[in-house]
Amino acid sequence: MTVELVANQGLPPVADKVENAPLAVRGMTVSYGQKPVVFSVDMTVAEGSMTAIVGPNGAGKSTLLKAALGIVKPLSGQTMVFGQPLPGQRHRIAYVPQRASVDWDFPTRVIDVVLMGLYRELGLLKRVRQPHLDKAMACLERVGMTDFSDRQIGQLSGGQQQRVFLARALAQGADLYLLDEPFAGVDAATEKAIIAVLKGLREEGKTVVAVHHDLATVPEYFDRVFMINTSKIAEGTVAEVFTAENLNKTYGGRLATGQIDQLDLVTG
Repeated sequence: MTVELVANQGLPPVADKVENAPLAVRGMTVSYGQKPVVFSVDMTVAEGSMTAIVGPNGAGKSTLLKAALGIVKPLSGQTMVFGQPLPGQRHRIAYVPQRASVDWDFPTRVIDVVLMGLYRELGLLKRVRQPHLDKAMACLERVGMTDFSDRQIGQLSGGQQQRVFLARALAQGADLYLLDEPFAGVDAATEKAIIAVLKGLREEGKTVVAVHHDLATVPEYFDRVFMINTSKIAEGTVAEVFTAENLNKTYGGRLATGQIDQLDLVTG
């Protein structure tokens, strides 16, 4: 199927409908070649919430996040951040990419990675002063990585690397945190540490959105869920939309009945 769309063509202004939502996506379509990976997706993220983006492999979860941030160029669509166009609001967003997409052989120390999150404070001359170091170390302490501050990033385990990238995001002091598979390939201790930090951000009034693959932990970790399989299937609170019916629509029957029965789903 060939998709021929013009960016923003015929779309209503996002701000008219979602006011000051931390993240609002309207009409997002992304195509690799002739096949759309994300098709005409609308998403509205509630302030102060933790939202899981779930769906099968190849459903467009990561692509939707990247397109919303402008990392991937969409065929069509709008992104608004707190009611304003994305370009002027990037300072309010912290993004944690998939660990597999990062070049871990780059020769840099853990503390230097975290200091990258302070780029706005460091200014053009990039002069690192003691207050900057103190702030970076505080972020490392929050993720349990202070003892590794001078270690080369490539010498860390996968879980430790993920914690460091989360510390860099914390250093930005953002209002909206977008994470792409933050629990992929990490140990149980790291997963526990990461979710504790993310829930702490929510308690501070921050907003968290994460591409997530483990359906069993959705009710425990998140209060909202966005279900996608190229197009949006369902969006809302976990209590409202995390149902067997929506999971079957999202995964196209790929989940066995036994798998669904083991999940903490909405009933009635």
